[in-house]
Amino acid sequence: MNDQQIIKIDFLSKRKLALVLSAVLLIVSIGSLATQGLKKGIDFTGGTLVELSFEEPVKLESLRGLLRSANFEGAVVQHFGSSKEVLIRLLPSEALNTAALSNKVLDLVNAEFSQPSELRRAEFVGPQVGEELTEDGGLALLYALICILIYVTFRFEYRFALGSVAALGHDVIITLGVFSVFQFEFDLTVLAAILAVIGYSLNDTIVVFDRVRENFRKLRNCTPTEVVNISLNQTLTRTIMTSVTTLLVLLALFLLGGEIIHDFALALIIGVLVGTYSSVYVASPITLALGISKADLVIVKVDQDELDKIP
Repeated sequence: MNDQQIIKIDFLSKRKLALVLSAVLLIVSIGSLATQGLKKGIDFTGGTLVELSFEEPVKLESLRGLLRSANFEGAVVQHFGSSKEVLIRLLPSEALNTAALSNKVLDLVNAEFSQPSELRRAEFVGPQVGEELTEDGGLALLYALICILIYVTFRFEYRFALGSVAALGHDVIITLGVFSVFQFEFDLTVLAAILAVIGYSLNDTIVVFDRVRENFRKLRNCTPTEVVNISLNQTLTRTIMTSVTTLLVLLALFLLGGEIIHDFALALIIGVLVGTYSSVYVASPITLALGISKADLVIVKVDQDELDKIP
């Protein structure tokens, strides 16, 4: 691609404005996580999961209203696979065990609905299991970030590694913050989406950093800021195409995939948008702020005569 074909946008001239935007989003996210936390799903809180099958499609609003009227507060009702299959998540009950709770729901639904329903399964997730999942999920995120820090340090340079991990932490906190602010349900599928966001964002950042390293060795007369700006412009088309095609798939899942993967797709959509932004306005500016220069990346050639002098 020649110079005439490369888009020339001065991304880094807007880095102070981007810093303010990121700071506001992080403060709101951390504040929400600290005050009201996440709306944890049954995977983390414990409870009973009941799957019902109907002969005809069933409206979820009718089921939700029925469960609320029967004092099943906090019940989550979703289609599972098709409009004839329903998944009901119930909070833990001290008075009823899993079998009694599932039978009570089945009797309640059959008494109120004209079409009979069939109990497909009833499962219980204990609070202890939920605590273990919460701890293991947090450790999975921490280990992922540590491994990425080590990988990027060996692959590039420690300043690049710190910039990458800062961008990944930025993406994870803001994605979690959106779920906390709007109280979307956070379950294991959303946790899986968060880990996928880390992989996506890292891949986007590595592509930019690889071009930055290459340009530091080629563009000897440019300042570090100019080199990073040129690299961002050179990878812009690839970044846009990757993000747009990924978002098209995620939007299809969000709109047509059913409620069972609704939150999963939502977390990925937020993560892709924030991850694309952070690759440009978080990872690169932080790496520059840490003082990356040509001397850190240019390969030094040593003459054979100098090598012969080494004892």
